[in-house]
Amino acid sequence: MAGIPRYRRDGGPAFLAAGFRPFFLFASIWSAVAIPLWLLAFSGESGLPSALPALFWHVHEMVFGYGAAVVAGFLLTAIPNWTGRMPLEGPPLLGLLLLWLSGRAAVFFSARIGEPLAALVDLSFPFLFLLVVAREIVAGRNWRNLPMVAALSSLFAANLLVHLEALGLARTAPFGNRLGIATLLMLISFVGGRIIPSFTRNWLKKEKPQSAAPASFGAFDRAALAAVGLALAFWVVAPEGRATPPIALLAGLALAFRLARWRGAATFSDPLLLVLHLGYGWLAFGLFLLGLDRIVPFLPQTAALHALTAGAIGTMTLAVMTRASLGHTGRPLAAGPRTQAIYVFVTLAALLRLLSPLAAGHALFVLFLAGTAWSAAFLLFAFAYGPALAAPRVRGERTRPL
Repeated sequence: MAGIPRYRRDGGPAFLAAGFRPFFLFASIWSAVAIPLWLLAFSGESGLPSALPALFWHVHEMVFGYGAAVVAGFLLTAIPNWTGRMPLEGPPLLGLLLLWLSGRAAVFFSARIGEPLAALVDLSFPFLFLLVVAREIVAGRNWRNLPMVAALSSLFAANLLVHLEALGLARTAPFGNRLGIATLLMLISFVGGRIIPSFTRNWLKKEKPQSAAPASFGAFDRAALAAVGLALAFWVVAPEGRATPPIALLAGLALAFRLARWRGAATFSDPLLLVLHLGYGWLAFGLFLLGLDRIVPFLPQTAALHALTAGAIGTMTLAVMTRASLGHTGRPLAAGPRTQAIYVFVTLAALLRLLSPLAAGHALFVLFLAGTAWSAAFLLFAFAYGPALAAPRVRGERTRPL
């Protein structure tokens, strides 16, 4: 295993000392802002100066805006540990961040600046980031994590497909959005399958040494990941196809059984760990709904989609962002009142978004409540974690849990 590299002491701002710092903070701010903008457009209160229809813009910014930024923050922090190479920091990191920010502005104002320019600006970040990650993994001969290059290639291709429709060249935006969502979900199933049982095993050894350990990775886990990949592939290519529901149902059940083997019920006293199990549970539940709803319709078709997006992606990304930010800034790995409130708000947002179509005449009101809870979760992350992300790592000091 590669050793953890030292960070350079170049006298630059701590905010640019590691990828998670700027990308987690700006991702949370953008997520908190983008949802109210979408809700205002959806309710007819205001329009968007984007060449993308409001619905496409909403999905695009959640996946290729917010989601891509969280992936960038995670990978820029994890890859140095995987490869033993120096992390990207300082001016190069600032350059990547500015490209991502430029993409958000370009897509938002694409109706004014022109879609060709907006597409060029927006696609420059995922393309360059793909090259950065590929270079680091190849240079470090870290072949185990080569699938990350494939995932980033998939995100780039999916983003390109959305822009092709905005340019009037093809009708590929729905396909591109589904491919982007599926890529994020596959990353959650893959990375979550590494970190959740590992963190749980370490915690149980310390806190409950007499408890049974999470099951080790084996043939069943490989089969479950294959089922998830197959279900997501069918959903992307043929969302209304006959084969999609049973495969999605099987994948959801497989992930639920896989999650049950990780001893999540023993972690209730540690919200920082429990929320990881909850996020993975949303993934299993969303796939289960995706399959069941097509066989025995009992919820709107959007229910499964929002269980997978607001539930799985929203919860898992916040779980990773909070834990990584605490650990890498030298703070205790414990969820204080503000962190617990973040988890409550994102869970409430997912539940309300899932059930909003059932509210009949009050659906828009419930949808606004869901959006408010979502924005509250991410704004609270920005306010609670922003000072820690901008400050040097705490060394040998006692700090209160965030």
